[in-house]
Amino acid sequence: MPDVRRRPGVRHLLLPKWWTARARAHRSEKGRGLRLAFLGAVGMLFWSFAFGALHRVLRYFAAAPEIGGLLASKLMGLLFVSFLGILLLSNVISSLSAFFLARDLELLVAAPVDWLTLYLARLKETLLHSSWMVVLMAVPILTAYGVAFHGGIGFAAVAVAAFVPFAIIPTAVGAAITLILVNVFPARRTRDILSVIGVLAAGGVVVLVRMIRPEQLARPEGFRSLVDFIAVLRGPTAPYLPNEWLQRTLMGWLDGRFDPLPLYMLWSTAAAFVVLGALLHRALFAAGFTKAQEGNQRSSRASATDSALSRMLAPWGTRRRELILKEVRVFFRDTTQWSQLILLAVLVAVYVANIRFLPLTGDGVTFFIVNLIPFLNLALAGLVLASIAARFLFPAVSLEGRTWWLLRASALSLREMLWAKFWVGTLPLLVLALAIVGVTNTLLQVDPFMYAVSVGSITLLTFALSGLAVAFGTVFPRFETENAAQIPTSFGGLLYMMTAVTVIGAVMVLEARPVYAYLSAQTFSERVDRSGMVIGFSLAAAVCLAVTFIPLRLAQRRLETIEH
Repeated sequence: MPDVRRRPGVRHLLLPKWWTARARAHRSEKGRGLRLAFLGAVGMLFWSFAFGALHRVLRYFAAAPEIGGLLASKLMGLLFVSFLGILLLSNVISSLSAFFLARDLELLVAAPVDWLTLYLARLKETLLHSSWMVVLMAVPILTAYGVAFHGGIGFAAVAVAAFVPFAIIPTAVGAAITLILVNVFPARRTRDILSVIGVLAAGGVVVLVRMIRPEQLARPEGFRSLVDFIAVLRGPTAPYLPNEWLQRTLMGWLDGRFDPLPLYMLWSTAAAFVVLGALLHRALFAAGFTKAQEGNQRSSRASATDSALSRMLAPWGTRRRELILKEVRVFFRDTTQWSQLILLAVLVAVYVANIRFLPLTGDGVTFFIVNLIPFLNLALAGLVLASIAARFLFPAVSLEGRTWWLLRASALSLREMLWAKFWVGTLPLLVLALAIVGVTNTLLQVDPFMYAVSVGSITLLTFALSGLAVAFGTVFPRFETENAAQIPTSFGGLLYMMTAVTVIGAVMVLEARPVYAYLSAQTFSERVDRSGMVIGFSLAAAVCLAVTFIPLRLAQRRLETIEH
């Protein structure tokens, strides 16, 4: 007879998750091998591109005496600041589902499971769900640093030993924040805490970006002497944050001046936060879980906005109009979706403000440089649009959830449904894209030709990125998800971001030669090669149009496969 007094441990609670993931991985499905091959190809291409680009920059830094290592250290600090922000926001979102919204929690809470065991099991689950994407992004970055500065095999061990507590800290903090907010908010509005999370995350991003003040590093003439400039590079940006400890640990090893104190700070802080989080969980989890189980009352009535939209969409026909209105209602009905608009607005404001601080006046700033910046700005704007599409367009099909059968039982065709989701998300994204490019180009005072190139390119990129988002969200659906905010951080979301970065890079490469030819001709008063410009821009447009239509067609076939 088994020992009934023995309580299940953390491994016992995590085994069902492991069995489910393993069964899903071994499940035979039509076209699965082709999708895995495509996934591997895109992943290797993304890793190769990230490693190659960063390694080239770091080799240039490593060749510069004295100042090269400091510049590489600052670049690493900027990357780790972004990682810390992503991890914190992702952990808050994931812990809401893991600790309060998971379907198996009712069974676990009623079972003879120790509170500490439940906390550690859910904390590990949250850590895995929130950190795997950041880890995959960090692999080529840390590899490039290790190769460029000859870190050797020991650097890999140090990187693992330092990155593990760096990921644990935001997990414990995110779980604690979610626990407190669930107890503070009214029980019937548990999911609405994500609106507060968006505000907190937005404020944190603003504070971190402005604390770093990256624009001052681009203005060495603003310092009184070279000594002051080097002092800014050498000094810590935020010595009390874990990203600074991680940076000092890794760069100390690469520079040959390894100091174990930052590594000790990482592990001791991670352990302290886990202990404090466990105590907070013991005190507040029962009350918070009880509140989270209560329903959310909603009233259903037509609004003036619905009536206005209905009149505007009348020429589209009754079926398309009602389908688009349904998408709009679903979006604004789910707080986890529309509350992210707050975070989006602040991120865009920070992005435009940083463009404003670029040093484009003074000695050495020519017509070529001033108009080259807006072209490079297209890549950054494309990344912003890709992240927004991943947050709002990628989950479009998955949000149908258990009502998917209802749509399939209706007279709607799969093609109409996909294109309705595409247009509902693309049109607002296009307005945002044109606003970003228009405002930044006005601030930079660019040439009219470059202004037209920027507007045309960002328009085509918006359609391409939106088509990719809807298509990848269809190929990798998550109908069973308990929290819409978790869908973009899934495996399909990572694959979409890799593909989007590849598309943006391809468009930039195709347009680079004609843009360079035009700027060189204007700078040196030469004749412009119009044929080369037509070929370059035409190929870029063809790539965007192909990426818009072909993935949506493949997504339609995927939906037909799911149906049959």
